[in-house]
Amino acid sequence: MNVNLEYYKVFYHVARLGSITLATDELFISQPAISQAIKHLELSLGSSLFFRTPKGVKLTPEGKVLYSYIAQGYEYIMLGESKFKEMLDLESGEIRIGASDMTLQFYLLPYLEEFHRLYPKIKVKVTNAPTPDTIEYLEAGKIDFGIVSSSTLTKQKFCVTPVCKIQDVFVAGSHFEHLKSKEIEMKALINLPIICLEQNTSTRRFVDEFLKIEGATLSPEFELATSDLIVQFAARNLGVGCVVRSFAEKYILDGSLFEVKLKNPIPPRDICIITYEKMPTSPAGKRLLQMLI
Repeated sequence: MNVNLEYYKVFYHVARLGSITLATDELFISQPAISQAIKHLELSLGSSLFFRTPKGVKLTPEGKVLYSYIAQGYEYIMLGESKFKEMLDLESGEIRIGASDMTLQFYLLPYLEEFHRLYPKIKVKVTNAPTPDTIEYLEAGKIDFGIVSSSTLTKQKFCVTPVCKIQDVFVAGSHFEHLKSKEIEMKALINLPIICLEQNTSTRRFVDEFLKIEGATLSPEFELATSDLIVQFAARNLGVGCVVRSFAEKYILDGSLFEVKLKNPIPPRDICIITYEKMPTSPAGKRLLQMLI
């Protein structure tokens, strides 16, 4: 059976209002057009749907059964349109973001605070993971976009937008005071007890690649899961920590740590926003990206 869906729309409004005249006002179409649509529907279905009364029209028993189903479908369509409009107007929706500890704490967090103030009804879900995992999540469609460091971005299918610079440094506490006034060769530095991130992180990979160019190999005393732990270990003189400078800044300012000067410093890298060309971005996601970029 191939029935014009517009006929069902007319049927729904006439049945709900109990009046062809009232349906005319609501649908902004003429009374003859409504009557014709009902007639076509009745012919297609093979049964009368309404009978006339002094006060309007009433559903036949068959019409009541049909209306019970049509009403559910039509009202769900209207609800869907309403929810869709809310998403366009940023009155509802969800954003899924992937970010590492570093990119979340030192870049993304202030923007999330402002976005939540402006659009409190938008849900924001942040998946906290190292950069390599964030890239995998984006490719798998588990997140809408990622905030990552640039060192591992080799796949051409991503749209990459650098947003700020970060600097990897080595920091040490009072036990290593003898290093404070010197410029250290990298080969000499790595003979000290080194504290660094685990190998599944972009920071560790970046530092390892730089050391390889310098003809050195890292053999850490401690490999830790977070940069915050590295700073705490270094402040307790358990070794020389390798971290992004932002993590150690507070400790450097209060004198708990100092930055080890290198003759050949590690080059800076970028924090980048990455999107995937095959992943469409929601209206809420686009608005947050506008704020970030």
